[in-house]
Amino acid sequence: MIPRRALLPAIPALLLASRARAAPWPDRPVRIVVSFTAGGTTDIIARIVGNLLSERWGQPVVIENRPGAGGNIGTEYVVRAAPDGYTLLVASVGPLAVNMSLYRTMPYDTRKDLAPISLLAGVPNILVVAPDFPARSVAELVALAKARPGSLSYGSTGVGTSSHLSGALLDSMAGIQTIHVPYRGAVALNDLLSRRLDFMFATIPSVIEQIRGGKLRAMAVSSLQRSRSAPEVPAMAELGFPGFDASSWFGMAAPTSTPDEIVRKISADVAAILRRPEIERQMVDQGADPVGGTPAEFGAYIDSEIRRWSEVVRTAGATVE
Repeated sequence: MIPRRALLPAIPALLLASRARAAPWPDRPVRIVVSFTAGGTTDIIARIVGNLLSERWGQPVVIENRPGAGGNIGTEYVVRAAPDGYTLLVASVGPLAVNMSLYRTMPYDTRKDLAPISLLAGVPNILVVAPDFPARSVAELVALAKARPGSLSYGSTGVGTSSHLSGALLDSMAGIQTIHVPYRGAVALNDLLSRRLDFMFATIPSVIEQIRGGKLRAMAVSSLQRSRSAPEVPAMAELGFPGFDASSWFGMAAPTSTPDEIVRKISADVAAILRRPEIERQMVDQGADPVGGTPAEFGAYIDSEIRRWSEVVRTAGATVE
């Protein structure tokens, strides 16, 4: 039998541990790391969700942009953060799925190093050009590219992003050769607007105001069906490119080993936010289709997307050292 005196020093530590487990989460500010620049779609969605989580939790939710390497820099930062629920990630299909097959070496493994929380939104890319661009349709764009091989350029928000692979997939399916110009985030739009680029597959939220204001002209969306946000714009599949699907999506994750009860709480709170009619209207109006779902559902979706995009990467012949 252990003497009572030997147990006395351990009692305060046990009480502290018990209180720590019982402490409500969150009891201090939460940081959401966005793996792309401010002003892009990832950032827009993170701020909509983050602001409402802050209201729900009664704690500040701070958005921190850490762009670079196709989203890998911000994602790796979260992977290496303490798994306590106070550092979360909002990222796109690129760093969560595409980069697993695109990059020869990766600083993390999505399946092993991240705890899926929730799919936030699906967002088609939309093929846009300047208003005075000579091609008025996708067919005319393809014809122009064939007449001037290697002369047309398209921008993207980074190597391996869905905007990059949408252009690469168009090259492959149309049998054309265009020049890919990667940028760090949404700044590619500045060069598109000033005609230093010829076209771009951009996420709808990042360009919807320019389209509505007549500063950009939309030709097609990269999804299999038309978008609720721009129903007048045809899908690539309608325009002679069956199976053309290079849509983007955005989700939330945490470092692996984050306690299950915290992951489930965040997921449930996010789902409640995305079900609010005014939030759905706001996101659709900005070009995103809110989704939600459980951590298990999001994990299964990530697995399926890693497999799907590996085929797109293979077909496009894209790779990054």
